[in-house]
Amino acid sequence: MESSIPVFSRDWWLDAVCGEGKWDVLLVEEKDRILAAMPLYIPHPKIVSMPPYTQTMGPWFAPEAGDAKYTSILGRRQSLCKAFTDTLKKYPSFLQNFHYRITDWLPFYWEGYKQTTRYTYLLEDIKDTHHLWENMSQHTRRNITKAKDKLGIQVKRGISLEDFLRIYTLTFKRQQQKPPHEEVLKRLITVCRERKQGDLWGAYDKEGRLHAVSFIVWQESSAYYLAGGSDPALRDSGAHSLVLWEGIQAVSQHTDLFDFEGSMMPGVERFFREFGAIQTPFFTISRGERSLYYRVRQKFGL
Repeated sequence: MESSIPVFSRDWWLDAVCGEGKWDVLLVEEKDRILAAMPLYIPHPKIVSMPPYTQTMGPWFAPEAGDAKYTSILGRRQSLCKAFTDTLKKYPSFLQNFHYRITDWLPFYWEGYKQTTRYTYLLEDIKDTHHLWENMSQHTRRNITKAKDKLGIQVKRGISLEDFLRIYTLTFKRQQQKPPHEEVLKRLITVCRERKQGDLWGAYDKEGRLHAVSFIVWQESSAYYLAGGSDPALRDSGAHSLVLWEGIQAVSQHTDLFDFEGSMMPGVERFFREFGAIQTPFFTISRGERSLYYRVRQKFGL
């Protein structure tokens, strides 16, 4: 498997989040070599959209030769994207988040697509825990110290799916919502654990109460915070910061980069930023009738 392919674009991931038969992949090949690929989630024959619990999709390009010139790389990739947009014309509605490494969306702009900038937050060199700690905000460090030293909260890896979902559900219940796509989440957690590419963490106090949980996935190039939350009755303990901090240190044995996956919600954005993470833009690319997209989502519960 090519290590540069994001985990969100791998076949086992797409089977878990899309369902078999609900995704496809566009390929550009030359002499039996794949030059570019673009996975598609197709919940309805006329719609391409984003599957749940999947941060990005978009084009993937085979690595270039080390001595390739920038102008050649850019031109070649624009030609490859033109091949994709030609095929995508058969879908009236399109919406995808592109990986943050895709910085040129001009081939899609030229074909009438629109772009919205979103942000994720990245921690680099996560093996250097001293540097990470020094770069955190005072508020986050106080929360971690409070939870661990003052309240005696301990983080356990490999907690049960049931315990994770109980706290995750409480997080949404506080906002009078239900967790989205719970069956998809269960399936994803199970397959990630089977492949040893994801796990669940939980923060417990001395009385055995579970304060906060996190679901983290990893591959060669990055780890990702997929889902998590805290018990609303115990959310002032600082355990959510602690459970993430311990998870980041644990996955540093697999990769050097941690992706919080970002949020456009002010409170969540601040929580991620205060870990010292770097704000990194990525593109949401869309075309066609958004009303059709949302009607289908509502009808089929997508």
